[in-house]
Amino acid sequence: MFQFSGFNMMFPEAGRSFKASYKCFSVSMLPGNERQDVENGGKIIMPPSALDSLTRLNVEYPMLFKLINNKKGRTSHAGVLEFVADEGKCYLPYWMMDNLLLGEGDILTIESVSLPVAKFSKFQPHSTDFLDITNPKAVLENALRNFACLTTGDVVAIKYNKKVYELCVLETKPGNAVSIIECDMNVEFEAPVGYKEPSSSRKGQPQEEEPQDHVMEEVVETFKGSGVRLDGKKKKDNQLDAPVIKKILARGVPDYDYSFGYLKFDRSIKPISDRVADIDAAPTTQESFQGEGFSMKKSRK
Repeated sequence: MFQFSGFNMMFPEAGRSFKASYKCFSVSMLPGNERQDVENGGKIIMPPSALDSLTRLNVEYPMLFKLINNKKGRTSHAGVLEFVADEGKCYLPYWMMDNLLLGEGDILTIESVSLPVAKFSKFQPHSTDFLDITNPKAVLENALRNFACLTTGDVVAIKYNKKVYELCVLETKPGNAVSIIECDMNVEFEAPVGYKEPSSSRKGQPQEEEPQDHVMEEVVETFKGSGVRLDGKKKKDNQLDAPVIKKILARGVPDYDYSFGYLKFDRSIKPISDRVADIDAAPTTQESFQGEGFSMKKSRK
């Protein structure tokens, strides 16, 4: 190994950090097609010259960076997605620029760092709408796949079902900034901003079910027409068919006695207008047979 003026001429010094300043812009200013993968994650786009410098400096992988806004004194951390930006420019998700209080074209200092692997993180949603998600941990885990690191105090934005949810990173362990690449991290949620717990008086008392009025209506079920005896004689008064009155739920009224897992398809129900007409109409006796009768045997004269 050759030495000259105290410097190593064969290999560059390992562990040297990368530091550069760029004009930052939001992802919407990136030329070409819309890049939702960048907007919905926690990674930035840097110029190709940055990749050349990083490879020569022998920076640790994965590449993680500290973002510094010197004017406002704000810092955050991010990973890098691609090195395709124009020289002297870098592109950030809009929520990241909002955290750093950056405007379009402001100067941003980027410095390479090494962060510990995350073990614990705590989030607080900024809206109670986040409680409507069935499995928030699974949704957050899927969204964090597009992130490389987390910083305590940042407000990250995740997209789910075409809606953007903002969550504040309240705590991270073992440090204020952690790497979440290939890690086993425990996640907890704080109550959303604006959430109000039910009063203690209501907690101890069981909720009384409101009485539900079952709207029933009477339906007359009977055969149309009158019955006829086989011997041709008329039926007696006590043999007349009495109408059967049955009570059923009115159409359009929910079945409050419904049991979970049981489906009932009742196609015998008539519209209410038809039922009322049948009830109001007076029962009329109809002759079963009309016309003259004929005998198959010829009568003898």
